[in-house]
Amino acid sequence: MRELTLRQREILSAIVTEFTTTGAPVSSGRLSQAYGFDLSPATLRNVMAELERDGYLAQPHKSAGRVPTEAALRHFIDAL
Repeated sequence: MRELTLRQREILSAIVTEFTTTGAPVSSGRLSQAYGFDLSPATLRNVMAELERDGYLAQPHKSAGRVPTEAALRHFIDAL
């Protein structure tokens, strides 16, 4: 897997934190509201799509948010 940008790492960390807290798929709207990213939900969705292509996120179904994969959890723990 390629090296993540700072923006990708911050968003991935927020997704893992939110998912482990709620157990529910995480949406771009939720990230925008709860984590204070100075990014539009559309920009967050684009970054989330990149993370999904790289194997860090999965989308249970088309209208759902995304959930972290084992690779994302591993990356999160290694970063602690």
